[in-house]
Amino acid sequence: MTKKHLLNTTLALFISATTFAQTEEKPKEKGTLSGGIESNIQWYLNDKGLKDEYNNPTVHPVQPLRSNSYLFLNYTYKKWVAGIQGEAYEQNALLNMNPKYNGTNLATYFVQYKGEKLDVTAGYFYEQFGSGLLFRSWEDRALGINNALRGGRVLFKPSSSFTLKLIYGKQRTGFDVAHSDIFGGDFEWGLSKLFKWETTEFTLGGNYVGRYEKTDVVDPNFDALTSGFSGRINLSHNSVYFSAEYDYKTKDAVVQAPGQIDNRLIKPGSALLVNAGFSKKGFGIDGTFRRLENMSFFSERAAKGNIYNDRIMNFIPSLTKQHHYNLANIYVYQAQPNVLLAGSDFVKAGEIGGQIDMFYDIKKGTKLGGKYGTKIAANFSNYNALSGTYYIYNPQDYKTDFFGFGQRMFADFNVEITKKWNPKWQTILSYINQYYNKKYIGDAEGEVKTHIIGADVIYKFEKGQSLRFMGEHMWADHDRKNWAAATLEFNFNSKFSMYVYDLYNYGNDLDYYRNHYYNIGGSFRKKASRLSLNYGRQRGGLVCVGGVCRFVPESSGLTVTFNTSF
Repeated sequence: MTKKHLLNTTLALFISATTFAQTEEKPKEKGTLSGGIESNIQWYLNDKGLKDEYNNPTVHPVQPLRSNSYLFLNYTYKKWVAGIQGEAYEQNALLNMNPKYNGTNLATYFVQYKGEKLDVTAGYFYEQFGSGLLFRSWEDRALGINNALRGGRVLFKPSSSFTLKLIYGKQRTGFDVAHSDIFGGDFEWGLSKLFKWETTEFTLGGNYVGRYEKTDVVDPNFDALTSGFSGRINLSHNSVYFSAEYDYKTKDAVVQAPGQIDNRLIKPGSALLVNAGFSKKGFGIDGTFRRLENMSFFSERAAKGNIYNDRIMNFIPSLTKQHHYNLANIYVYQAQPNVLLAGSDFVKAGEIGGQIDMFYDIKKGTKLGGKYGTKIAANFSNYNALSGTYYIYNPQDYKTDFFGFGQRMFADFNVEITKKWNPKWQTILSYINQYYNKKYIGDAEGEVKTHIIGADVIYKFEKGQSLRFMGEHMWADHDRKNWAAATLEFNFNSKFSMYVYDLYNYGNDLDYYRNHYYNIGGSFRKKASRLSLNYGRQRGGLVCVGGVCRFVPESSGLTVTFNTSF
């Protein structure tokens, strides 16, 4: 039986079972069927006017028509839920997706019992312990990530203040699972009621995660079992809040290049995450500090360094401002938890840094606030490599300073002013200053300093119509130099909108690479369904969602996206 026949048969059995269950005589015993469909189709064109700076041969692929499609169905009956997800990548997956996503097959399935105190799942499931620095399984289709565990999960909540989670499984990789076992537990205990605090929230938490994987390394100096331990605290009182988490990963082989596991360097890993802030009406400030040392964690050691985030066990996003301007996302930071001893002038074992967010609302009726008030938001982030003593020759080794700031890798300062002038007009003005060390972040030479200005102008017409114009400019002293960009978007109503934009790398030192990255498209939404269509060019580089990124090559073509739920 082929994969397509297997998927079709499985879907038919599932739908038949749910249909039978819904036709039982007692109305109260009926279950409910829900689900959805998502399809992303791209037709890549041979755009002779687009010069590929990355020299990537897949810009004009042999198979120009590609798609990623998903069908998911959930059936709920009383306290029981059963679900499946089928996936199709035809003729192949979209460019630069994990090559393990190929063809059509049944991807995930599960059965779950959800009681008041007990929640049990068998099959594929998603879960997160604490901040996710040690363990998180999740799905993000835009990034090509689905690292669900296939096994079992138990959630036990004997009271409203205590939760216990237990997990065991094998991690998904493509349409298969990794050759390792993942298991662990997490607890969270709210102590406010115990101390009879009415305005203060106080919780403690902790977890353990184990990965058991045997390797082909002869006489390994590391154990097959790698363990992770974590403790966390959350405290809030009125407008003030504080949280901290510390994670420790036991000694394991340090993989410095994909697929190369050996006995040269055996080290533990650790992470410290601290967040604190104050917020009240009209003013807020939030600060985050993070230190990572050798914190990559994969279900298979050899997967470390793969560009698809395949078999990744933990969640380490870049804690920086998530910009909505196109040019501000050219030099985007990626978290640096890895160890690399590549030479006397290029060593790193992690990162140290953080960010500060602040907002302030100038009151309405004041001279600066005007009739509708004025909003000011500022953000500053900075990350350095860990300083310490590094030995790059045999035997390789390093010793870091816990609070030591080494080579600067990234910095971003930005300020945004939002002003509503009247019921129809609103403007947003932004200034962004960035520093980007290509060597430490992207394994390329050079340091880039940028200045970016952006302006949004929004005008609202009658009957829900609106027009938005966004202009941007970047001055850069290195790499691809200066850029200009503009976006025009018109919303006809709450259902239908269209846009056109262009990014122009006019300042490139090489005329050959002074490309326009234009795009025109629109979307239509009706109830729970949405259809979008666009044509244009894709700028090569990183595409990021929530601080996690994947690389996409430059390309040109037509894109159709459809999704619906029921």
